Amino acid sequence: MGNSNKKLVILVADDDEDDQLFTREAFEESKLLVDIRFVNDGLELLDYLKQQNKYTNPEDCPRPSLILLDLNMPKMDGREALKEIKSDTKLKMIPVVALTTSKAEQDVLKTYELGINSFITKPVAIAEFIEIARTLGHYWLDIVQLPQNAKK
Repeated sequence: MGNSNKKLVILVADDDEDDQLFTREAFEESKLLVDIRFVNDGLELLDYLKQQNKYTNPEDCPRPSLILLDLNMPKMDGREALKEIKSDTKLKMIPVVALTTSKAEQDVLKTYELGINSFITKPVAIAEFIEIARTLGHYWLDIVQLPQNAKK
């Protein structure tokens, strides 16, 4: 079932270094076979996905199986990046999960309108974050069937 024989590449777009560390620790604690990559804003996210600027080497930027997206980032926020991803025929099949501090109903509605796959509010406690990481990993690794050879 699912994709559990393959390492899941998770691309996290979040400008907060503490949240990046928190995310890395949560996935390490969850004991899932994941390769976590980080970018700091929406522009860097799109560069990574399109393999441009500093992300031209495909071995340094494998296509993610899942994107975790903070909504509030500099340069290009998560909403704008989501709109770009979901309007690009080469990228739109990558599942995107909003993992953000926002609890605003307008953010929930807007991101679903733009094609987000899930909306999760970041917990403040590490134990809750670990449980979310474990659940996300189990869902995307073991339950969901992801396209194996989606074109870049």
